Amino acid sequence: MYSESDIDAAVEAGALSREAAAAFRAHVAGARAIPAVDEESFRLLTGFNDIFVSIAAVLMLVAMGWLGNMIRLFVPEPGPSPFIGFAIAAASWGLAEYFTRERRMALPSIILLLAFAGGLFAGFAILLGTIFDVDNGQPERLVAMIVATAAALTAGGVWLHWRRFQVPITVAAGTAAMAALSLALVVAAVPAIGGHLFKLLLIAGLAVFALAMWWDISDRTRTTRRSDVAFWLHLLAAPMIVHPIFAMMGMLSGSAAPAKAAFVILIYIALGIIALAIDRRALMVSALAYVLYALSSLIEQSGAVDLGFGLTALIIGSALLLLSAFWTVARRHIVGLLPEDIALRLPVVDPSRRPLDRLGGSSG
Repeated sequence: MYSESDIDAAVEAGALSREAAAAFRAHVAGARAIPAVDEESFRLLTGFNDIFVSIAAVLMLVAMGWLGNMIRLFVPEPGPSPFIGFAIAAASWGLAEYFTRERRMALPSIILLLAFAGGLFAGFAILLGTIFDVDNGQPERLVAMIVATAAALTAGGVWLHWRRFQVPITVAAGTAAMAALSLALVVAAVPAIGGHLFKLLLIAGLAVFALAMWWDISDRTRTTRRSDVAFWLHLLAAPMIVHPIFAMMGMLSGSAAPAKAAFVILIYIALGIIALAIDRRALMVSALAYVLYALSSLIEQSGAVDLGFGLTALIIGSALLLLSAFWTVARRHIVGLLPEDIALRLPVVDPSRRPLDRLGGSSG
C-alpha cells in the first residue's frame, strides 16, 4: 500500500514523473468508483510493525517520564518534577530522528509528536508552577500567565519539530498551543471574561477552521502534504466549534426539551451540509454524540421509552451509511448550488473534470 506521501517522495526523487503520478491516482480513483479527493485519505498504518513500534515507543516514553521524575533539581517533594515532561519530550525527539525522519512511520510519528508537545507543555507548566508556588492560593491571573507562557514555549518547540520532521499533525499541535496561549492571555488580561469561556473557545475554533480551509484551498485535489495538514486542523477545529455551541444551548446539563432537541438536529443537518461542501467529515463526527442524545430524547418523550437509544442508533447509523455511500453525488449537488467563485475554491468533486465543466460552465 502506497500513501500520498510515498508517491510525492517518488516524484521528488525522480523515480516517477508528475504525469505518471497523476495517472496512477486517476486509475486508483476510477478503480474504486469514487474520486480520491472525496475519500479524505490519510496514512495511519502501513503494517503491524507500526503498532509494534508504537507500543514500544509508549513504553519507552513512560519509562523516561518515570525516571525524569526522580530528578529533583530545585523541586521540593512531593510535587512532580518538570523533568517528567522534559525527559519525555527529549526521548520523543530522539526516537523521531529514526522512526519519523528515516523510516517515515505514520502512527509512531503521530504518537511521538503528541508526546513531544505534551511533554514540553507539562514540563514548562510544572517548572513555572513550582517557581511561582501556585499551590499556595496564587491569583487566577498568574495561573493564566503560567499557562500562556508554557503554551508559547510549546508552540516554539512544535515549530522546530515541524521544521525538522514535517509531520502533518504538527501544525495542528502548534495551532492548539497557540489557541491555548491566546485564551490564557485573554483570561489573564480580563479575569472576569473567564465566565464566557465557551464563547472564547468557539471564536478560537472558527479561527482554526479558517486556517484549515486556507490549507485546503491550496490543495484542491488533495494530492500533497498540505491536505494532510488540513485534515488534522479540521479534526482540531471541529470539537472547538461543536462543543461550545451545544454547551451554550444547555446540552451538557442534561436539558433536552423537545424544541431544543429539534434545534440540535437542525444544527446537525446544517453541519452536514457544510461538511459536504468542504468535503470534511470531522464536523459531523464531533456533533454525533449530541444528535444521538437529542433524537433519543425526542423518541422517549413521544412515548417509546424502551426504543429510545436503539431506534436512534438505527436511524442515525443508517443515515450516515447512506450518506457515505452517496457522498460524492451529494457533494456534487451541494457544490453545484453554491456561487461559482466559492465552488472554485472548494475541493474538486471530480478530479477527472475541469472545475468549470463540473459546475456546468465552459472552458472558453
